[in-house]
Amino acid sequence: MINKKEYRFIISGGGSGGHIYPALSIADGLKNKFINSELLFVGSKNKMEMKIIPERGYKIKGLNILGFKRKFSFSNLLLPFRLFISLIQSLVIILKFKPNLVIGTGGFASGPILFVSSLLKLPTFIQEQNSYPGLTNKILGKYSKKIFVAYDGMDKFFDSRKIIYSGNPVRESIKIFKSLKNNEIYKKLNLLRNKKTILVLGGSQGADAINKSIVDSIDFFVKNDLQVILQTGNRYYKTYKRFENKNLIIIPFIDKIEELYSVSDLIVSRSGASIISELCIVGKPVIFIPSPNVVDDHQTKNARKIYDKGACEFINEDELEFKLTPIINKLIVSDVYRTSLSKKIKSISKKDAVKTIINEIEYFLK
Repeated sequence: MINKKEYRFIISGGGSGGHIYPALSIADGLKNKFINSELLFVGSKNKMEMKIIPERGYKIKGLNILGFKRKFSFSNLLLPFRLFISLIQSLVIILKFKPNLVIGTGGFASGPILFVSSLLKLPTFIQEQNSYPGLTNKILGKYSKKIFVAYDGMDKFFDSRKIIYSGNPVRESIKIFKSLKNNEIYKKLNLLRNKKTILVLGGSQGADAINKSIVDSIDFFVKNDLQVILQTGNRYYKTYKRFENKNLIIIPFIDKIEELYSVSDLIVSRSGASIISELCIVGKPVIFIPSPNVVDDHQTKNARKIYDKGACEFINEDELEFKLTPIINKLIVSDVYRTSLSKKIKSISKKDAVKTIINEIEYFLK
């Protein structure tokens, strides 16, 4: 039922697609439920959300905040100053916009705005995508009214009375996904329908180790008559484009990822929480390769949760050289094994995350 009351919502989160796309899914849900609502995104200046959010028709304000780099960097010395400026910016944004409720989806951009909101006694909600929460959400959880999670056992990190097991929000185009062998998609990507297709995803920023491993394995793909779609990420595209051939299609990034899902027989992917949630719904056999470069190694923890259920294959990045092609081969030659992985990963999908979150917000606002 549509709610015609006028509300103002701030949604904050960014730095990667894993924080941005859940935020967008929640925003779409709010607009559909509260038709007279006004939404404002808050992100980090010069990060990808400043481009993606306006393209989806939403307003966004940027904070002068950057994350802490684990390797030594002079930018870390400026972090206290940037944080102070971001807190002031957040205060100004809140006083001008006057939100009824503030929602954070993680990432360092959400820290200042949610912290200031809590100091001003505004209701704040957070949505934690990972099985192991980041530092920002661990801190913010103490001040939040509700915490939406995608994994069990999160009471180790948050007050169990605040936790709602919602699953991760995913894009509507993924929720209505159908594995259609669309001739137009095959034609657009120069793919052959009679060949098995492997889709390789290195996350929204790309993964050089995965890109290199795929290129180094080209003889294996040719020998086994496989075609591979390698999404390199924009920053690596020029480096690897020259290796493209009839068995290897190189692309930098694609927004309509469901098109690639639809023509794939096997998917090799990073294990960020949002992509895992999408791939559970898609239900194709998956090999997860966690990024070793994320705080608290949460991608490994995410992938382990799925692997322990027998619903995926799992390779550490430093094992790629001697494990990737044997595991791909094991999956390609066995229809039974691929089908088993597909059924198991699909069985743990959760499509109603946005509905659960929106219903809880509406109940709170009554």
